[in-house]
Amino acid sequence: MPEKKMNKAVVCPLCGELAKAEIYTSVNATVNKALRERVLDGELFAWKCPSCGYSARLVYPVLYNDMKNRFMVYLIPKIDRFQLCDKELEEKYSNLRNINKRVVPDFNSFKEKIFIFESGLDDMAVELTKVAIAQTVSKKLDGAEVEEGYLSMYDRESNTMGFTYFTGEERSPYVQTARLEIYGKSREIVERFALRDKKLKGFIKIDREWAENILYRYKRARQIERLNKLKD
Repeated sequence: MPEKKMNKAVVCPLCGELAKAEIYTSVNATVNKALRERVLDGELFAWKCPSCGYSARLVYPVLYNDMKNRFMVYLIPKIDRFQLCDKELEEKYSNLRNINKRVVPDFNSFKEKIFIFESGLDDMAVELTKVAIAQTVSKKLDGAEVEEGYLSMYDRESNTMGFTYFTGEERSPYVQTARLEIYGKSREIVERFALRDKKLKGFIKIDREWAENILYRYKRARQIERLNKLKD
């Protein structure tokens, strides 16, 4: 799948002039490595008004394909569905097997998924780990709200991974590292409670909401196991 691009009409929010923007509807990072860099640094979404010079980031639907690392990430701004079932898209890639296919609602999640899969990690286990570490961060900050976080570091040699969270009303960044044993435990939970999701076709959204649901099922199963032991 080569990259695809098109011209789109854009009205400048500052001067109101109508201009054109070249946007990519799909990107193949294996074929065109330069495009990968433009995605990650945000340049692919950068736009500048030719009339007044106003700069903006245009966030639009784009399909990112990495054939080498066998994953596809579909950025669809503000999508709120867990599963994207696009019949035409699925038929187009029906011959592909063992491909991680994800849909994300924003640019930061888009970048994070690429980083996760390029690092050879399981994004389901990463999301579980992220939620678990967020609870630790909240306790450290005297119960401050931890709204969102992203994997920002992974070092297999030092046995650590790191997350950047945005905390409190001011959304202050807070970096927290963790041992990979926590990620390993998360993978065990995924293998037990997320097998059905792993077998789903189509692009699925694996995020905090998904992770909290899996953790709830895990904790509930542990409670049932404890009760059964007490009965015995």
